[in-house]
Amino acid sequence: MNNDILQSALADYFAPWVQALGLKVESGSADSVLLRLPQSDQLSRVGGMLCGQAMTAAADTAMVLALIRHFGEFRPCTTVQQSTSFLKPLSGQDALIEARVIRAGKALAFGEIDIRGAADGKSVCRSSTTYALL
Repeated sequence: MNNDILQSALADYFAPWVQALGLKVESGSADSVLLRLPQSDQLSRVGGMLCGQAMTAAADTAMVLALIRHFGEFRPCTTVQQSTSFLKPLSGQDALIEARVIRAGKALAFGEIDIRGAADGKSVCRSSTTYALL
C-alpha cells in the first residue's frame, strides 16, 4: 500500500468537504499514516488558530486511511466513538496528523491520533477512536 493509493482514497471515499481540507499523505508504516493539513484561513478562527472542527475531521479521516493501510484495502467502516482532547492552539503552521491502529478485529477497530505542529513538533490535539467494521 503506497502513499499515492492512500492519497487517491481521499477522493474515492470521502465527502467533498473533507477533500476540501487539503490533506496530503506524507508517509506511513504497516499500521499508521502521517498526513499534512496545510494552514489555511478557511480552517482558522480568530487569531489564525486552526479550528477544532478541522482537527477532529482530519483525525477521523487519518484513522480511516490508517485502517486502509492496515487491511491493505478499503473496508467500509463507521465511527462509533471519537474522544478528542485539545492541548493547545495551533497557529501559523501546517498540522501533522499521525494516526495509528491499536487493534483491528473482525467487527471493531481502535486507534489513536496525535496532531502536532509541522514546524515546532509540539502536540496540540490527541484523539482515540473506535470504528465498527461493516
